[in-house]
Amino acid sequence: MITKYILILLPVLAPFAATAQTFQKAAVVSADPMASQVGADVMARGGNAVDAAVATFFMLAVTYPEAGNLGGGGFLLVRTASGEVAALDFREMAPLRAHRDMYLDSTGTGRTDWSQRGSLASGVPGSVKGMAEAHGRYGSMPWRDLLAPAIRTASDGYVVPAGLASSLNAAANRLREHGASSFLKADGSAWVEGDLFRQPDLAQTLKRIADEGPQEFYTGRTASLIDATMRRLGGILTTDDLSAYRAIWRTPMSTEWRGHTLHQMPLPSSGAVVIPQVLRFIDPYDLSELGQGSVGTVHLLTEAFRRSFADRNQHLGDPDFVAVPMTGLLQPGYLADRWSDFDAGHASQSADISAGAPEPAETTHYSVIDADGMAVAVTTTLNGSYGSYVEVAGGGFLLNNEMDDFSIQPGVPNLFGLVGTEANAVAPGKRMLSSMSPTIVEMNGHVRMVLGAAGGPRIITAVVQIFLNGVVYGQSAADAIAFGRFHHQHLPDRITADRGFLDEDTRYRLRMMGHTVESGPFSSKAHILFVNRDGSIEAAADPRGYGSGAGH
Repeated sequence: MITKYILILLPVLAPFAATAQTFQKAAVVSADPMASQVGADVMARGGNAVDAAVATFFMLAVTYPEAGNLGGGGFLLVRTASGEVAALDFREMAPLRAHRDMYLDSTGTGRTDWSQRGSLASGVPGSVKGMAEAHGRYGSMPWRDLLAPAIRTASDGYVVPAGLASSLNAAANRLREHGASSFLKADGSAWVEGDLFRQPDLAQTLKRIADEGPQEFYTGRTASLIDATMRRLGGILTTDDLSAYRAIWRTPMSTEWRGHTLHQMPLPSSGAVVIPQVLRFIDPYDLSELGQGSVGTVHLLTEAFRRSFADRNQHLGDPDFVAVPMTGLLQPGYLADRWSDFDAGHASQSADISAGAPEPAETTHYSVIDADGMAVAVTTTLNGSYGSYVEVAGGGFLLNNEMDDFSIQPGVPNLFGLVGTEANAVAPGKRMLSSMSPTIVEMNGHVRMVLGAAGGPRIITAVVQIFLNGVVYGQSAADAIAFGRFHHQHLPDRITADRGFLDEDTRYRLRMMGHTVESGPFSSKAHILFVNRDGSIEAAADPRGYGSGAGH
């Protein structure tokens, strides 16, 4: 092992406290306790992990409106009990009337307010189609039965928890500005814990999807409601876009690392490149000797993240539109060249780290394992919290603001500060690049982890760090998810760490090496399952949020 670091400190800081629930047969963990319980109930009634994933998804659309959705999209990764791995892309697409320069004003300036809020911000939703595709291939229970809990909850209402009340109140002004009345109290007052939240329009939408089938969303009354809302507000998303939408089964990516196999979503998930690159950059180093949370480990991972995100931002896009040099980006010779200027004692400067030239060759995550060993990892999103803030009138659900995940203009950062290039430019029918990285880890032919997170580009760095916490440092699911995390994405050139993570001495030494280090409320929220050697399942919800696990 290469051990050329001289700065090795061990400030093992976990600024959050987490507990894991342990289940013997099956488990689901998500951002909302009610949604997790619905998934667990499905498996207790004989449904499999995909059935549970579908039921959990629709419940999140009711109980977690920040990111649970009908009007967004995402990725689903499944590993069957027999070991087959499949990847489903139900990412949103640019409408047919979209074009490369649609977010430039008359002066040629990129307008992120147009791509992030309002009627021009939404891509064609893929969520309902994605759940239908997964259910059609792997599901075992009737479609209608899986939507029943969500319909009932939307119709009858549920008691608002403190976290949701705070979230709804924080978004109230923008929801009101864009007419999203279903998410505001009728009397105009603020939400408080204990309020009853009923969503009758959403209940009717879900009932149509349950009774008439998932295509209703794309060609039935719901599609007409979306079209009418867009026409009224000056948007470009139409019934033609909805009827043309397709979810795509893609070939999953698999990476071997120290006896573990990581199965991941391929492009347009950028984690398919960044995570394997990072693991290969750091593989020669003895991370245990460096120490968890030490100066050496933070520096090593930061430099790996810096180089990988530079490649991400330059080369990656929808593989159906852009020739991405995937083989070249993961070739050992190319990676060795990218890493050749690494300095163990000094930070690189992102301005000096451009993308390489290889040879051609609000989001939420939940994890499920059933009693037969089928595992499902699902990450789904509206992009920003509450998406575009536009509610489909009469439909009771919000539309995404995923168009901002395109590069609206080279050099203009998006909502998460990512700076893209032509590879991720807007084009009609194109899928925007994503950081969603659902991951299933196996060892010796058995599922070991089901991982994923929310938080834009912080998803990728969270998945890497939680994986390392479990595999290298031997932490339990609760400790792995609670341990402090940090993030670097090439530009802006700074390390952002969990508040309370990295002591002052560690920060000082990192700054002396040339890093910019700052703290902030860390927005990545993970929901993970670890499988123990005895077959029991640890379900851990991120203490940075308010989710939980359920199972039996």
